[in-house]
Amino acid sequence: MIGYGLRLGVFWLGVVVLCAQSSSGVLAAGLSDVLQEVQPKIVKIHGAGGYRGLEAYQSGFLFSAEGHVLTVWSYVLDTDYITVTLNDGRKFNEAKLIAADPRLELAVLKIDATDLPHFNLAEPAEAEPGTRVLAFSNLYGVAVGDEQASVLHGIVSVVTKLNARRGVFATPYDGPAYIVDAMTNNPGAAGGALVDYRGRLLGMLGKELRHAQSSTWLNFAIPTAQLRETAESIRAGTYVRKAPEERSDKPADPLSLDLLGLMLVPDVLARTPPYVDAVVPGSPAAAAGIRADDLFLFVNDHITQSCEAVRGELEFIHRVDPVKITLLRGQELIETTVRAPLRPLATTPEKRP
Repeated sequence: MIGYGLRLGVFWLGVVVLCAQSSSGVLAAGLSDVLQEVQPKIVKIHGAGGYRGLEAYQSGFLFSAEGHVLTVWSYVLDTDYITVTLNDGRKFNEAKLIAADPRLELAVLKIDATDLPHFNLAEPAEAEPGTRVLAFSNLYGVAVGDEQASVLHGIVSVVTKLNARRGVFATPYDGPAYIVDAMTNNPGAAGGALVDYRGRLLGMLGKELRHAQSSTWLNFAIPTAQLRETAESIRAGTYVRKAPEERSDKPADPLSLDLLGLMLVPDVLARTPPYVDAVVPGSPAAAAGIRADDLFLFVNDHITQSCEAVRGELEFIHRVDPVKITLLRGQELIETTVRAPLRPLATTPEKRP
């Protein structure tokens, strides 16, 4: 609670400082114009969550007039019922997840709307240390209708690669990042927009990252230049993964979770997130380092958003063939290859305590 209160206090401090600065002369007029220009481009996203202490909301922003939304790839999107709320209060309760790239922590949603204000990814701005910035997001999920997005101000402290920080900050993204001197690392902020004082898009606010040893938080944004190619290819329909019907026939003796020594959580929903519930000791999965609570992302580069999807992908793999599995463990991306034994496993999984 102390950490939460401190982070919330710094959040309000940032807003107060922004308002104080905005009360002076030319800066006030300039920031007022920027706020009016950017706010209509920010959206609130609600989806899966509400259990295990997971918030069911995050932020995003429009990057086409036809309703394409750029946001972070997260468990919030692991549902068929994603709601996107625009700045004017309009709600779209059946937003479609078009595609996602967990390695960039990027996802693109589509809502059925036209003539929307949006950022142009083809015209990104760049920042350097000392650049003054504004961070727009739905911090703490306080905006649920036509309320304005929260705005923090700060500066870019450093431009660096996150791979230099791996091991202390676990994240699948390891490319360039803007480290921001503003408390953007709070629930609901991920997926928001970082802009300069002219309202030009600099990047997308990253997920919450905590230092493994000191428990300090890293406030960062992924530069637009790193996101543009993938986001635009998803929008254009050229970023597609091979569909099951395009593959060869299923083998007569396919791979299965039992053969790998894995048990997923009970499949009780239409799209139950594919968390590992248990691993058989001494099994191929155990030898590959797979653990309970790991979340399946890909099976042989095919996205798996549910327990059913994982089982379906394994049906296209012969039991003697190795399978590449991509998992999310906390905020760390794990890639491993598993091969089933020639003989069936005789032991049963040990569930997590």
